[in-house]
Amino acid sequence: MAEDVVIRAEGLGKKYVIGHAAERERYVALRDVLARVASSFWRKIAGMARGRVVAGDTVEAFWALKDVSFEVKRGQVLGIIGRNGAGKSTLLKILSRVTEPSEGRVTISGRVASLLEVGTGFHPELTGRENIYLNGAILGMTRVEIRRKFDEIVAFAEVEKFLDTPVKRYSSGMYVRLAFAVAAHLEPEILIVDEVLAVGDTAFQKKCLGKISQVAGGGRTVLFVSHNMGAIQTLCGGAVVLEHGRMAYRGNAEDAVTFYLRESDLQAEVADSENWFRTGTQSARILSLRLEDETGSPQILFRMGEPLIVVLRIHFSIETKNPIFGVNIMTDTGIQVADCRSSHFNFQVGSVVGVVTCQMRIDAVTLYPRTYVVEPWVTDAACFLVFDWVHNAATFLVTSGPKFLSGASVNANHGISFIPTSWKFPSLDGVASPCSIDANESADD
Repeated sequence: MAEDVVIRAEGLGKKYVIGHAAERERYVALRDVLARVASSFWRKIAGMARGRVVAGDTVEAFWALKDVSFEVKRGQVLGIIGRNGAGKSTLLKILSRVTEPSEGRVTISGRVASLLEVGTGFHPELTGRENIYLNGAILGMTRVEIRRKFDEIVAFAEVEKFLDTPVKRYSSGMYVRLAFAVAAHLEPEILIVDEVLAVGDTAFQKKCLGKISQVAGGGRTVLFVSHNMGAIQTLCGGAVVLEHGRMAYRGNAEDAVTFYLRESDLQAEVADSENWFRTGTQSARILSLRLEDETGSPQILFRMGEPLIVVLRIHFSIETKNPIFGVNIMTDTGIQVADCRSSHFNFQVGSVVGVVTCQMRIDAVTLYPRTYVVEPWVTDAACFLVFDWVHNAATFLVTSGPKFLSGASVNANHGISFIPTSWKFPSLDGVASPCSIDANESADD
């Protein structure tokens, strides 16, 4: 129904004018600068006032957004994803009334709380306590409303010791904790959150994502920008993909993430690159890494329950006896999920030299939906000396919909590794149950 629409964007566009100064002579004396300023100051002011371009300079129109239209209904959590420079932050600034669109219009029904940058709306000379009241007032809250939520805000932000310290002395993490706490606790009808959560540590990010989920569960509308595809899938019912300022895709969160990753620079096969950060003696060197699905096709998207295969090509410059091959899997926040190594299975390849191809297979991915990082390595079995370790070599995404869950809803908030379990209820309240439920058996239903 039309009355359920709280945000309506129609043909939004934002144009910026970029000035390019003509090339000047390389060495200029101070007297030349003073003479030039004195002779051209008023001419430039007059020309700019009339909208003219100053002689010798050029301007270029840059559209950060162009022809963006969408609607958001009350209680919906909409993810906004795209590469850096795609126009995400510009869109949020328009929706937050920070800047006006160059064309099109946006209609918003409800009180908006925005968290666009660290410390937005904070006065550096005021204390944390004073800024809570100031920021709350900016968001349209009465003093009574702020006082009622004050203790919850302070507890969430974990800045009680520094509450009466000027926020200019806060670290960036303290800034963002307090800013997010104010925005999320003062009960806006619409909450707009940019990628500022990346400033916090892992525990704080999890706390914030939980709060956003709670806000959304309360029937309020959330617009959420993030490069964390797992968080987008977990929190958002739908998502918009922006490319070069235009809306390239809109659909449910999982399909939008799939579209974005397929169009992005993420690659299932990566070769030795100067961008790789390595450690080790380099007696052996990892040449390439390839992520494959069960058919042997390159893949970066894996559904829970599907197999994942990592293929490594490694060059041994000296003959090495029974080296240990390994693949570390990390979350995109740096938490180690698994240290997979050939020595766990007493795998011995014998003496190797030259180029060797190694394949590691995971029969069924039991990781919850989010983005994961792969770090391959190889060591000497005798002294555990690291030959080569490529950090952040490749990335893959796990999506929901495991075959063994019969369509059950799972997300990143449920943990990191999914553990298949069996559930039976032989009796309920002392009365024999008419049926038993086995999670593994239900997969064939």
